[in-house]
Amino acid sequence: MITIDDVERAARTIAGRVHRTPLLYSTTLGVWFKAELFQKTGAFKVRGALNKISALTQEEKDRGVATVSAGNAGQAVAWAAREEGIDALIVTWKDADSTKVAAMRGYGAIVDMDADGPSSAFDRLNEVLAESGRTLVHPFDDPLVIAGQGTVGLEILEDGPVPDVVLAGAGGGGLISGIAVAVKARNPDARVIAVEPEGATALRSGLEAGEPVRVTIDTAADALTGPFAGEHCLEICSGLGVESALVSEHELKEAFRWIYARTKLACELGAAAGTAALLSGKVQVEPGQTVVSVVSGGNVAAKQAAAILAGQ
Repeated sequence: MITIDDVERAARTIAGRVHRTPLLYSTTLGVWFKAELFQKTGAFKVRGALNKISALTQEEKDRGVATVSAGNAGQAVAWAAREEGIDALIVTWKDADSTKVAAMRGYGAIVDMDADGPSSAFDRLNEVLAESGRTLVHPFDDPLVIAGQGTVGLEILEDGPVPDVVLAGAGGGGLISGIAVAVKARNPDARVIAVEPEGATALRSGLEAGEPVRVTIDTAADALTGPFAGEHCLEICSGLGVESALVSEHELKEAFRWIYARTKLACELGAAAGTAALLSGKVQVEPGQTVVSVVSGGNVAAKQAAAILAGQ
């Protein structure tokens, strides 16, 4: 299992190359917000991508890298590859968010959009890897990627009170498992809670089955559309007692609007998952507890944001 030593090593690797994002307090809700939407490329994903790509051998770098993504991991890998002076290819799908696709290309990546959706995109990635010989940078199920994402938890511990409860949205599970490693190492009694849309339950389904399970995706929160949870992620979440909570599309949108109105953070829908669990009562906390909700990204298309804010 990944340890706190791996997370601390990742922190040293990426120090000065990515942003140390702020920890903001909401008096209204009594919750700290870890504002990863201010991260390079607009989401936490650069932490893991840079940690992984920095560790590649020269031969692996020379072959170029590839990943699969709805957009945030793709932007992160494209950015990190550019930082390391190597070539990147991102597999996404036909109706992927055009803003995120443009950003991936803007960072210099080749974007493959042949897949029909998240599930088939992983099959398409395997084809690309076989055909091109590129080096895989997995979007969530890689120890170095998970350790990089765990630096979010490390910064929470260093920049504020030791948390009693930490919530974050979960897709494939890389962020929540990395956070769990860091937070549980400092406070073994802390609750770490993975929040998923009711229409994208890859982590909960995997934890219940004891192995990765392919799920059908039906959510507008494209950042949380992992079609399965990673084996490493499931091992960590199971071993460390990570809790699971599900929220509806309505609850996600309500939280999105609340965050925008009360904190002025323009996050993406999936980044409101932790807050949605609190506002809806799906997660209950004790008075006086230190609670942190990770606002994991801000790469939201203007059209989607406007529609949600208008109550649609």
